[in-house]
Amino acid sequence: MNFTSTIRFAFAVAVAATVSSCGNSADNDNVTTNDTAATANVEKDTKAQNVFYSIPSPIETTSLLKGAGAKYNASYLNPIENVSKYSTAASRALNLGVYGSDLSFTSIFDQTQESMLYLRCTNKLATSLGISGAFDEATTSRIEANLENRDSLLTIISDSYWNADTYLKENGQPGVSALIIAGGWLEGLYIATQIANATKNDDIATRIGEQKLSLDNLVALLDTYKTSNDGVNTTLNQLKELKQIYDGIEVKSAETQVSTDKKDGVTTIDNKSSYKLTPEQLKAITDKASQIRNKIIQ
Repeated sequence: MNFTSTIRFAFAVAVAATVSSCGNSADNDNVTTNDTAATANVEKDTKAQNVFYSIPSPIETTSLLKGAGAKYNASYLNPIENVSKYSTAASRALNLGVYGSDLSFTSIFDQTQESMLYLRCTNKLATSLGISGAFDEATTSRIEANLENRDSLLTIISDSYWNADTYLKENGQPGVSALIIAGGWLEGLYIATQIANATKNDDIATRIGEQKLSLDNLVALLDTYKTSNDGVNTTLNQLKELKQIYDGIEVKSAETQVSTDKKDGVTTIDNKSSYKLTPEQLKAITDKASQIRNKIIQ
């Protein structure tokens, strides 16, 4: 597997792959019959895509971590034996995102045996949520084939995200898909902060600062479910505490440029905005991300 940001991979797998088991339900055609519901669907889909768009490309992150001299460290990951502890829909969803991010991390460093163990964890949690096909080989192959093409991957997400959410909602699990995204994002941030502090690399610290936009979009996404799921409410409140730290980051805005390579069709979004993250803010983010993440994996 080509390396990708742990956050980005977890998001893509959790959102795009989740629907492989929701599939071609005959009820899907009814989703857009109500104009109000359709508008809400589009809004949530857009917010989910915004989280994805604000995350660095795989090539950027690969180069960054290799340049920083990052090493594989199993202690960064949620232990596989924890998987049997998660008994509620919220804890299973959050940790499906966490394990999806951990799965990516093991793959980054070619830890084949560990990757298989974390794949089993994701499968177990997906099965417990009623979405057992979420991490099958065909789906992950489809995602991997499109990792370098942001537009194609977004198409997968756009086509599948609301179907997944509808499936889960119809089975008494509203907001679960958003919790999967949140779990993956938080684990990715947690791992990034651990690497940043271990390597003392300024570029990684800058990337952490850039997650301010992702966090804003993630909070907005969870906010759309806040009255329907107690797990969402808890996670949303925790993320808002993290957001208070991020809100203090100085941002120098500049025009965003979008370009498409005519040869391979890859679209690049170049945001020239700079995020000035102080050592004190990095420590505060590290501490808060660790606190939230450790509560999730308990």
